[in-house]
Amino acid sequence: MKILIAVFRIIVGLLFIFSGFIKANDTLGFSYKLDEYFEVFGTHWLQPLSLFISIFMCAMEMLLGFMLLIGARIKPTLWLLLLMILFFAALNFYSGYFDKVRECGCFGDAIKMTPWQEFRNNVIMLVMTIFMLFKKDYIRPLFGRKIENVFAVIIIIACLGFPLYTYNYLPIIDFRPYAIGKNIPEQTKGVPDEVKFFYSLKDKKNGELKEVTAWPENWDQTYDYVSSRTEVTKKGIEAKIKDFTISNLDGSDYTQDIIENPDYNFLLICYDLGKTEKSVFGKINDFAALCKQANVQFITLTSSSKETVEKFKQDAKTNIDFYTLDGTVLKTMIRSNPGLMLLKGGTVINMWHYHSFPSFTDVKEKYFKSSK
Repeated sequence: MKILIAVFRIIVGLLFIFSGFIKANDTLGFSYKLDEYFEVFGTHWLQPLSLFISIFMCAMEMLLGFMLLIGARIKPTLWLLLLMILFFAALNFYSGYFDKVRECGCFGDAIKMTPWQEFRNNVIMLVMTIFMLFKKDYIRPLFGRKIENVFAVIIIIACLGFPLYTYNYLPIIDFRPYAIGKNIPEQTKGVPDEVKFFYSLKDKKNGELKEVTAWPENWDQTYDYVSSRTEVTKKGIEAKIKDFTISNLDGSDYTQDIIENPDYNFLLICYDLGKTEKSVFGKINDFAALCKQANVQFITLTSSSKETVEKFKQDAKTNIDFYTLDGTVLKTMIRSNPGLMLLKGGTVINMWHYHSFPSFTDVKEKYFKSSK
């Protein structure tokens, strides 16, 4: 029994740590997923709190996982684990049964799972947690109370500090198709399904139906066409990047001109100008001016309307060229508003949060001079 409890303890603890870590690695991305849930369930009033809830949930998952592993405060730990699992199970069951959300977001962009798949995991963890709750006397703390308290403080600081860091300085591990080293044009291409065609023909003489995969010679003299069908013989691969169309403010398509530019070029991502941090635009304007002097393309991508762009340019005192792209795509490209990306030939060379906006001199020394 003791061994079984130890196995359950390790499995549930590590799963909670892993799940919390993956979401905390992309805190802002998880808050976007929460916004989706709030939209679906009609709880729009919670959307302003999505970032706070995101940080709290990530930290709580990791904290409870660590506390379970070291056997600290085991009774409240197990009860909190049970309540969280019940909440996730109910959420995933509802999402799956009513087809509300296609991807649960439980493991961020690292592991894509449907609500039904995660509900199955919830049920398994629920059984293990209930079992541990009934047999909690078999769980002994690894440390004495004083050392346990020290560990608890360190764990709490780490579990809160990590999501706060990734929110302010981009994810540590990037699972998105726009990660450094990824080529955007390649990510927009998928592999279509391989299909086989079947044709139903009716013999003109005896009325018998026949299904063939290739048309017989002079078939129209012997048969009448009845119907056709297709069968997928090999499932294709969906493109990792969809809805990627860059247009100027008048609607003209500039996608290929920008992402397939063979030279270095900068994309400033401002997915929603109404939420863009304006205080950094003094530094951005200087950076863009130096790019212009060095004949390096620098443009801004946004999902905001032409009228909003014009007003923003006046307020931010900028004359940077603005182009438009789908807002969801922009939020996926970089977890910062604004955020800077450096591309070459469509490949992402580097990216920066506005809290760590680079100097043009540093970028020039690192990339432009070495390329020559």
